[in-house]
Amino acid sequence: MKTKSYNQYCGLAYALDVVGERWTILIIRELVAGPRRFKDLLAGLPEISTNLLSDRLKHLEQQGVIHRRTLPPPAGSTVYELTKLGRGLEPMLIELGKWGSQFVPETPGDAAVLHVGSYALTLKTFFRPELARGLDETYALQIDGEVLQVRIHDGALDVGPGDPRSAAMILRTDMPTYLALLAGKIAPGEALAQGLIGVEGNEEALERFLGICGIPASAGPA
Repeated sequence: MKTKSYNQYCGLAYALDVVGERWTILIIRELVAGPRRFKDLLAGLPEISTNLLSDRLKHLEQQGVIHRRTLPPPAGSTVYELTKLGRGLEPMLIELGKWGSQFVPETPGDAAVLHVGSYALTLKTFFRPELARGLDETYALQIDGEVLQVRIHDGALDVGPGDPRSAAMILRTDMPTYLALLAGKIAPGEALAQGLIGVEGNEEALERFLGICGIPASAGPA
């Protein structure tokens, strides 16, 4: 694939040469939560074509932002994941998502509601480390069949795949309810009473999770 360039002697211009094409930043967003198969990326990027996704992945591989590997048996699937260079984009993505959240409408409207892995960056964007100091706790989010593990350890947040059996709290729900909980539009107790969520383990851990990672009232998902 022929790569366009701004051909300017400027760090920002060179960065945009690597990640400035349409869909590229969103592909990286999908990989923040961990390795993804090609079909997983398609699911998290509605309306992208398979050919365009292939082209974007090839470009990111050539630039050293992502790499491919094969999972060990019995899975044996080929997955894409961020390299160390790719991970270096995370602080910029967090700030860009925080800035962009002021433009998110009150309701999704016609916009696609994504899967829980797509919103891993949202948790990092609104993470409040000052409320997490000294806390060592793991949460498992089972949202519409997908599992995401969130670990808070002494003021730091890690999001990715994991074993829910090691979690202090397992939340089971659907995506609209999960987003409503994150945004504070429904209280955990109310959601439990209405049967919208299931919580296994420490219910107080759900309150802590939402307090530390919830979306401010003035913002929307990043």
